[in-house]
Amino acid sequence: MNILVVNWQDRTNPQAGGAEVHFHEIFSRIARRGHRVTLCCSAYRGSLHRETIDGIEIIRRGSRAFFNFRFPFTWFASLRSRPFDCVVEDLNKLPLFTPLYVRRPLAGIGHHLFGRSIFLETGPLVARYVYWMERAALALYRTRIPFMVVSPSTREEFIAHGFPAARLAVIHNCVDHARYTAVGAPKSPDPLIGCFGRLKKYKSVDHLLRALPLVRERVPAVRAVIAGEGDDRPRLEAIAASLGLGTAVQFAGYVAEEQKIVLLQSMWCKVATSSKEGWGLTVIEANACGTPAIASDVPGLRDSVRDNETGLLYPYGDVEALARRIILLLEDAALRRRLSEGAVGWAKQFDWETAADRTIEFLERARSNPAF
Repeated sequence: MNILVVNWQDRTNPQAGGAEVHFHEIFSRIARRGHRVTLCCSAYRGSLHRETIDGIEIIRRGSRAFFNFRFPFTWFASLRSRPFDCVVEDLNKLPLFTPLYVRRPLAGIGHHLFGRSIFLETGPLVARYVYWMERAALALYRTRIPFMVVSPSTREEFIAHGFPAARLAVIHNCVDHARYTAVGAPKSPDPLIGCFGRLKKYKSVDHLLRALPLVRERVPAVRAVIAGEGDDRPRLEAIAASLGLGTAVQFAGYVAEEQKIVLLQSMWCKVATSSKEGWGLTVIEANACGTPAIASDVPGLRDSVRDNETGLLYPYGDVEALARRIILLLEDAALRRRLSEGAVGWAKQFDWETAADRTIEFLERARSNPAF
């Protein structure tokens, strides 16, 4: 097949997150199987307009802020004439409304919908704009585009918006087991916990910061590493300073993959505080490294964390409950061992090679029968 994927960003973008990792891991494998894969995405400072990475031809046009307006012009100017068998819209930011102008077999990738959670992330004017753009797109897409979604929670969310269940396929985020393994760096001698991902308000990393003083009352030696970049970092650093956390918290910024793996292997637990996720990619990565997760009981995370088997869930926003879960895990070595063993076994079920195979099957079906 000759496949065009449209996503706001590629994996090299400094703003890239789980959606970009998901795309690259699956579609680089599809390219290695002999299919032609092109990605059209936004540009960023210092990026090339065109390059090939891991077999994927990447075309960058327009800025991140206005990519949804730029892509239709790019389609008509240079992409429409190319013989794509299928066009895939990776729906993880503002919709591109591709069914209105792309006359090729279409498919979608759905991580999670913003819904009203967008009001936790930005001001009311922008939030209303995103909310109503998403609602309008869903009304258009539900009868025209079959979707690959990353979790049962996202599938149920799409069904609630009127998507036929038969046009939805769950293809999970996975992990590269050749790199993410429990064998490697030893566990930190002092209690070390961590949070990984883009620093956005809806990720609610401030809940972890607010829980730390309560944890330190029982476990004074605890340290937390917050890895990742994002526009919420200045606010989070100010909160950490106001709480007097000092060296108990390290803002590591962007970390290369090898450093990330070492951190995941050395941590006692990984913490995920988000108000909503599509799945929880870093949860499974941590699990593959032998590290259990403590996560908020919200869509996506409740799919990737099996409570009391691979980690612990707590009610979203309940800082005291989060602190109690962290203290329990840090003080109970037997519980950590049991959850670690369960986490490794759970993570083994999620492999990018299998996800790539299922994606090819889905796209071949969409190409041959756009109305399925």
